[in-house]
Amino acid sequence: MAPTRERSSDKGTIAIGFVQEALVDVARRGLDAQALLVAAGISPELLNAPQARVSSAHYGRLWHHIAQATDDEFFGMDSHPMKAGSFTLLCHSVIHCDSLERALRRALRFFRLILDDMAGELVRDGDTARLVVVDHRPGPRRAFAYGTFLIMLHGLACWLIGRRIPLAQAVFRCPEPDFSAEWRVLFSPELVFDAAQTEIRFAAEYLDMANVQNERTMKVFLRSAPANFLVKYRNSEGLVARIRRQLRHIPPDTWPDFETLAQQLHSSVSTLRRHLLEEGQSYQSIKDDLRRDLAISQLCHSDKSVLDIALELGFAEASAFHRAFKKWTGTRPGEYRRTLAGQ
Repeated sequence: MAPTRERSSDKGTIAIGFVQEALVDVARRGLDAQALLVAAGISPELLNAPQARVSSAHYGRLWHHIAQATDDEFFGMDSHPMKAGSFTLLCHSVIHCDSLERALRRALRFFRLILDDMAGELVRDGDTARLVVVDHRPGPRRAFAYGTFLIMLHGLACWLIGRRIPLAQAVFRCPEPDFSAEWRVLFSPELVFDAAQTEIRFAAEYLDMANVQNERTMKVFLRSAPANFLVKYRNSEGLVARIRRQLRHIPPDTWPDFETLAQQLHSSVSTLRRHLLEEGQSYQSIKDDLRRDLAISQLCHSDKSVLDIALELGFAEASAFHRAFKKWTGTRPGEYRRTLAGQ
């Protein structure tokens, strides 16, 4: 398998479940979660809407605000805090490693010094590489703990070689969380839960690739890391991601029907439908998710009227957009924008 160059990322949105998970330790400490949300540009009212989503930029700000408020970049999920600045120090420790394998092994040694309750091992087994999480206490941890640990390592690895490392499978020791659909985008469509251990698997050839970064590029990278990992290195090689990228460059009112899309992708209708089902999606769900993310982005970052946004997204009238947006997020677009304005 020849590695492919990283393509431009689709920023997308983050499920409100990630916001709620990030705030667990804030609540445990008795800190002002509402103030942190407002500072990050997230309306506290969205916590009451299970289907709500926030922009990736707002979630990134929340990550940093929580880390500063708690002095812990691991959200209080280890008995030893990952003090603010730890991730920056980690990057400094690996920046001069010549290969990805050496960088990952050094990063794992770093985490072994920083965290007490969990560690990681890199296993190279023929053509497959595995990043395995080792628990130092009984019982499975929160899915968010395993996910955050692996997102940091996988995101750092992708950045070091300048491209996404496709994951063949992601396996978790814990029960499946409500936000597992996000895991399929962040890691791999091939997910397993309630397993004996937690690990991600990828082609071992990536371990031999050279580190293409340096101290200058690291300074730029650290301005938004590690929160940027949630969007920058999502699964960009799957069929769903390919279709989504294709649609982003076309006005929504001209998106092709399924038969035309199959022709454009040089596939039969039945084959395309089967492959989408294998990734847990349908063409309609891809279009809905993309419209949703575009709508949230416009409501958060533009002054366009709700009607203009509706027309731009291909809705014939505002009422249809209102109904669709409420189905997607649990609230109407005007209410969503007002919650942002009233932070």
